[in-house]
Formats: sequence, C-alpha cells, structure tokens
Amino acid sequence: MPIELSFEFFPPKNAEAENKMWQAIGELAELKPNFISVTYGAGGTTRDYTCDIAKRIAAETSINTAAHLTCVGATRAEIDTIARNYIAAGVNHIVALRGDPPKEANGEYIPNKDGYAYATDLMRGLKEIGDFEFTVAAFPEKHPESHSFEQDIEVLKSKEDLGAARAITQYFFKDEYYLRLRDRADKAGIKMPIIPGIIPIGNFAQLKKFSAMCKTSIPTGLDEKFTPLDDNHDERDKAAIEFATEQCLDLRKEGVNIFHFYTMNRSDLIKQIYNNLG
Repeated sequence: MPIELSFEFFPPKNAEAENKMWQAIGELAELKPNFISVTYGAGGTTRDYTCDIAKRIAAETSINTAAHLTCVGATRAEIDTIARNYIAAGVNHIVALRGDPPKEANGEYIPNKDGYAYATDLMRGLKEIGDFEFTVAAFPEKHPESHSFEQDIEVLKSKEDLGAARAITQYFFKDEYYLRLRDRADKAGIKMPIIPGIIPIGNFAQLKKFSAMCKTSIPTGLDEKFTPLDDNHDERDKAAIEFATEQCLDLRKEGVNIFHFYTMNRSDLIKQIYNNLG
C-alpha cells in the first residue's frame, strides 16, 4: 500500500529563513501531501505570521492547508475573528490545540478568562462559526499534564465526537509508544486515524531542549549516537535520515501507511526519507 504524507512548517525568524521555508514548501509540495500545516509559536506568538503563511499556501497551491489555532494568549473574540478570516481566505482546515504556555508562565497553563480553555472548547466554538475540518493532537507518552493514559484517551474520544478527522501524535523515538496509543484508541472505539508524527533529527542539542519541555523521552542509544554529530552536519543528516527511515519502515510492518513529518522547514531530509521508503 502506498504511503500518505503530511508536513508541518513553522514561521521563520528572518528573511533568509523565510526564503528557505518557501523553497522547502515548493519542493515538498511535489510529493503531493494530504495537507501542509503551519504552527504557532509558544504562547500564541507568531499568530499573524502563521495566518499569512497559511493563506499564501492556500492561494498559491492546490494543497489542503491547515493552520494551527491555539487557546493560549487570546480571547474568544480574537480567535473567532481569526477563524472567520481563514474562511474568507479559503482555509477551513484547523489544527485545534490548547497550546503551550508562554515562557513567562514557567510551564503553568492558566486559561484566559475570556478565551477558550481547551482544544475541545475551541472546537465547539469554531463549529458555530463555520464548517471546519479538524486535526487534533495525540500523545504516545501521555500529555505532560494528564493524570493518566485513560484520561488522554477520553479526551481524544471527545475530540473525535466533536468532529476531528484525524489525530497527529507528538513525535516519539520508540515505536512501542505509538503502537500502545493506537491499541488503546482502538479499544476505546476511536475510528479516526492516529497519524504518527516523525521528526528527522536535524539538530540534536536543540531537540533535547524541546523534548525536555514536552516530556518526550530520548533513548540513551540515540543520545550516544547523535550528540557527537552536532558539529558534523553531513554525518548528522545522514544519521537522521537513517534513523527516521528505519522508524517508518518498522511502523509500515505494523500496518502504518500515513506519516506526518515535522520538517523543521527542511525538505532535503524529508525527500531522502521518502525516497528510501520507495
């Protein structure tokens, strides 16, 4: 069975990075992904920039364009206005997320008293505005603030009941975490696809910092393999391609044929992984 792909990009910080992002989007569009998504920064930063990028992708390509929309740092009125602007621009696919707390919150999530508290609240509100396609998040190693895996599955089922078409997982480095999530979702009667999120390791030092924030575990062997390569970009990229390829091939053996790639705004690694998968 042929594989299906989707890709995530983030708003770049300068003109040079922006040019590279648009080049990567153009190159990965050739792989005919199911959709391309554009993220927010932590705490809802880059919101306007995210909107601009998503609108341009929708206007200049035929690709299903998904814009991340989070609850953090905005009132309901502000989010509703953004949603209406998306509809007007032809973007009706939303990645509905609670969102990460801003840096100044020291990791503590406090809902805006005039905003949407959680992703399920956001979805309910957006359904009153338009006919959105929803993609939601899932967590192979449990949401960092969840009390249990059971609570995670209950929330995921609620999202499906509200109309979510699919869930994309946080990235992971042990396939057993994803397979456990998939089995629990299936047992709970969840029918929507649970798509594994795959991240090629382009900068291991940076990845370790982010993984610590989102409580994603890094196997000791991976640390030992990649830490010495952070100053040897060619060898690091080669190892990143090799690891992600093996991960996808192993998941293929478990019946997985849909993958979501966290591209880090790079196309070269993704294209090579895709070619390796045949």
